[in-house]
Amino acid sequence: MYLAVAPRTVRDWFGQRARLSPSSTAVADATSGRTVTYRELDRTVERLAGRLAAEGVCVDHHVGLLVEPGVEAVAAVHATMRVGACLVPFSARLTTNELTPRIDRADLDVLLCDGSTAERSLASAGDVPVRSLSDPPEESPDDEPDGDDPEENGRGDTRADPLAATDPRPFDLPEWDPEDPLVMLFTSGTTGRPKLVVLTVKNVLASAAASAFRLGTLPGDRWASPLAPSSMGGLAPVYRTTLYGATLVRCPTDAEGLLAAMTDHGATGVSVVPTMLRRLLDAGDPPDSLRFVLVGGAPTPPELVERCADRGVPVCPTYGMTETASQIATAAPGEAPAAPNSVGRPLLFTDVTVVDDHGDVVPTGTPGELAVSGPTVTPGYYEDPAATRAAFGTSGLLTGDVGHRDEAGRLYVHNRKDDRIVTGGQNVDPGEVAAVLRELPTVRDAVVVGLPDEEWGQRVAALVEPQPGVALDAGTVEAHCRDRLAGYKLPRVLAFDDIPRTESGTAGRDAVRERLAGERP
Repeated sequence: MYLAVAPRTVRDWFGQRARLSPSSTAVADATSGRTVTYRELDRTVERLAGRLAAEGVCVDHHVGLLVEPGVEAVAAVHATMRVGACLVPFSARLTTNELTPRIDRADLDVLLCDGSTAERSLASAGDVPVRSLSDPPEESPDDEPDGDDPEENGRGDTRADPLAATDPRPFDLPEWDPEDPLVMLFTSGTTGRPKLVVLTVKNVLASAAASAFRLGTLPGDRWASPLAPSSMGGLAPVYRTTLYGATLVRCPTDAEGLLAAMTDHGATGVSVVPTMLRRLLDAGDPPDSLRFVLVGGAPTPPELVERCADRGVPVCPTYGMTETASQIATAAPGEAPAAPNSVGRPLLFTDVTVVDDHGDVVPTGTPGELAVSGPTVTPGYYEDPAATRAAFGTSGLLTGDVGHRDEAGRLYVHNRKDDRIVTGGQNVDPGEVAAVLRELPTVRDAVVVGLPDEEWGQRVAALVEPQPGVALDAGTVEAHCRDRLAGYKLPRVLAFDDIPRTESGTAGRDAVRERLAGERP
């Protein structure tokens, strides 16, 4: 069934693409102004892979990547595959305290950093060798360590050994089995302890194929991405553009810089989170060359879909997870305005089943937990069999998300299952309450959570983010909700502020709870 997307064995994708499209542009880095062809970048990848091999990296090893986005990061991703190792990217925003346990859990054989992350890498890596992708700085005799200051030598040195100082050595080009782990990524960790998700060659390849079928991507496309490769949303375009023969346009994260990069490079597609898209529209008109705007990482508010429709922007809301190598369901270009609350239909080869608390399938239109099966679904969590067993049911991966399907097969995602609020014995769907709050034209977004309550068990609390320049008052919001919600569903705690978000754009629910905990009912 999956032979079309999972051949028996594969070699590294970038080398094959470089032979097929040597003079095509592989990466255009709008931040640095650097542009490289597939032939040019392949030379860098080969040299970097040879240096990794000389450092002892080989098949089944784990290569950590803690760098800022750019051409060097893209080369490191492909060089890791070329030597047969598994990539483990880390967010460059993480602190030393956050990095240390993650690096320890990932069983790294080497950690690659750059000049901006070297200090944190050395402080977090323990016994793991750290090598920098940045060129070593020129030193004067006065810069030589004297051996007496721990901050100037050993692991206290904030300058990691440059990988460029290692002479490349020849290595055998490995063959990859579709079930081999290609990359491991930490979940975003909006609540609880982040897990390390294993994604195989088949997972990433199947996801790339199904995404192309849905979005209509073509060789020669220019896929703009301001997202960091430490998340699947940012890493997927790195792999996919190579598979498609397209150009990856690395973009700044600020709206003005992103818009300029998209315009200058004639972007045909872009990956963003809803907050980025909203700011992008505020900054000006996206280029006419755009054929798809893939919006994920967090729910896309219906008003944002409608705003895109009014501006002629081909918005494609998507629902995905790290555990499914990105997309699960996506609205095809032009589909979203007809059902602005939907995330579209499941991708080809992906099956989504809606089940109740007992794992039984519920009727169409009835909310339940979303379960996913197909070739994009992870085999499990690294070195965590208990979490892996808990994550799967008879219908596949249990996403922990509540949603429903309509008669047309479209998928609607409501909220996290563990976000349900029980107040006075009554169940409250926080997604329903948030949707009512977002109906107010003066509300940009809203997050609803449950707070402990001695009398009722939990009380409904809402953090509301107003539209820019708008002053919202509690009375207006309460009157709006009272006409649309049962009394037990009404927010008893209400605050107005920007919503704290994770790197992927998802609302940080623990941070929201902390923000609301100090508010009086």
